[in-house]
Amino acid sequence: MFTGIIESLGEIKSVNKSETNINFNVKSSLANELKIDQSLSHNGVCLTIVNVSENSYSVTAINETILKTNLKNLKAGDFVNLERSMKMNGRLDGHIVQGHVDQTGTCTSIENHDGSWVFSFEFDSDQKNITIEKGSITVNGVSLTVINSNKNSFSVAIIPYTYQNTNFHKLVKGEIVNLEFDVLGKYIAKILDLNK
Repeated sequence: MFTGIIESLGEIKSVNKSETNINFNVKSSLANELKIDQSLSHNGVCLTIVNVSENSYSVTAINETILKTNLKNLKAGDFVNLERSMKMNGRLDGHIVQGHVDQTGTCTSIENHDGSWVFSFEFDSDQKNITIEKGSITVNGVSLTVINSNKNSFSVAIIPYTYQNTNFHKLVKGEIVNLEFDVLGKYIAKILDLNK
């Protein structure tokens, strides 16, 4: 379980295919605090640490994860948003994030608003995920508040701190992002669908 509050950026050092899996070696300031078998969110995807060295660590993404996320697009030199799992005695500063990406979306526009930014995204509404105005959404692991909610699109406003301390400052129009929709909204939508 995560909160969507990014702790650090990790730099992809190498990407190696192994049958249908992809192994990532990531350079991170968090490496000396990690341990094997620990869960760590990478752009909103919960992955298990399989190896740790002095300033880097390794994780493996299986084919199911690769197919449903933007991890397949990562290459050496790319940066990913990192968050360790939530402590049970900590504050929930973002919202409840499972680290299970629902689907990907595409960045359709980036607007500079003199000190803040509005990023807009489109997603496939056939998968029945929804957003609501002022509801929560996770984009590449970052807990954000929805504005301009539509059936297959939404926008988020980004403050300077979030822009500088996540990979939002590297995001470009047309880029694919990981989306995790609000877990409470997903359960409510499922219940309503079952009771039709």
